[in-house]
Amino acid sequence: MKVHVSTFGCSANQASAEVMMAAIRDQGHELVPEEHADVVVLNTCTVKYTTEQKILYKIRELGIKGIELVVSGCMPEVQLEDIIRSNPNAHVLGVNSISRIGEVLNSIASPDIRSQSTSRQALHVFSHEPEGFINVPRLRFNPNIHICQLSQGCNNTCSYCIVRSARGPLRSFHPDPIVKDIEQGINEGCREIWLTSQDNAQYGMDTGLRLPQLLERICAIPGDFKVRVGMMNPFSALPILEELLDAFENSKIYKLVHLPVQSASNDVLKRMNRFHSIEEANLVINSFRDRFDDLTLFTDIIVGFPGEKDVDFLKTIKWVRDYMPEKVNISRYTPRPHTKALEYRNIDSRIVAQRSNELHDVCEKVKVSVRNSMIGWQGRVFISKEAKLKGLMARTASYKPVVIPESSAVPGSSCDVEIFDATPGYFLGRVII
Repeated sequence: MKVHVSTFGCSANQASAEVMMAAIRDQGHELVPEEHADVVVLNTCTVKYTTEQKILYKIRELGIKGIELVVSGCMPEVQLEDIIRSNPNAHVLGVNSISRIGEVLNSIASPDIRSQSTSRQALHVFSHEPEGFINVPRLRFNPNIHICQLSQGCNNTCSYCIVRSARGPLRSFHPDPIVKDIEQGINEGCREIWLTSQDNAQYGMDTGLRLPQLLERICAIPGDFKVRVGMMNPFSALPILEELLDAFENSKIYKLVHLPVQSASNDVLKRMNRFHSIEEANLVINSFRDRFDDLTLFTDIIVGFPGEKDVDFLKTIKWVRDYMPEKVNISRYTPRPHTKALEYRNIDSRIVAQRSNELHDVCEKVKVSVRNSMIGWQGRVFISKEAKLKGLMARTASYKPVVIPESSAVPGSSCDVEIFDATPGYFLGRVII
């Protein structure tokens, strides 16, 4: 059959899509653009209302067209009724069941199934435990980047977040298979390793060996490669902070910290059921900046959470100006099913939009300031991959993106560059001898 895979959401979802695409290919099916597909696999995300609505529209559209559909990812776990209501004939693959995509496709392809009317019974495949996430073939979106999922699920109970309901409690994968998985990615030519999960700093809370020790084992793997440590919550990073700082000293780890503060108001954080204060989040950030002068900071902020007053929002604005994160993922709060915050009274959507726009403007000014401060910078960069348009995409030790328009270097190597210009998304650099 001709199959198209469309994926939404986080890097963990992207990794799942890579695993499913390899399984589809290895079972003899053909991966094609959507317009040529007999079957479409929608690997879904439901963190945001806007994404959910986009996906539900797509589910309805494919049903109207009579195209076979497999819905995977987070939505089947928490919004199965919405999927069935949108398309009763959609097949469903639970978030832990990506290794069973072949089973679903083979059933669709069988003559007994395909000859039946559209009223036939759709397949619903769910697994309680995660299977097939590591040490399996991949068909990567980028052949130079290996995404390794460290765990499934989360022990947080943030009042706004649906992910805990979708992916369940924390289940950390054993370190030996993780190291083997990364070794395999390196042997297949990958030179950038992305570590992903719902909260990387939670890794090992349920098993004993924590993230710093895992990082030591990963960095001990022979070869020229770099490690990007994904999102860590402040309250998960704080208990292992000193060990984490020591682990980040390794030159193979990008000096990048993705630490979602969500709000700079402790009153709002309490209503969000975040297990940290803004002072504790600042302690984590300051500790990393004290140790690493060129640290890059990413964060996430939710605007317009129920109960957020003007004074709360102004604290967040001030925090962004003071801490100057290079990247801020701004989300306008929307209620999600199966969450505590669904019970809260929402703020007027016009106020939420106004605050979002104001925060966006402040973040853009911060980005311009950071970009301008990098003009004339000279230093060592790691060649990550081919650039989208021309040349090579490189990364500084702190993961800042530098496009080198002219270079004979290859991904996985390093060179010295001077940054001579900047665009909204990346810096421009020239090789220096």
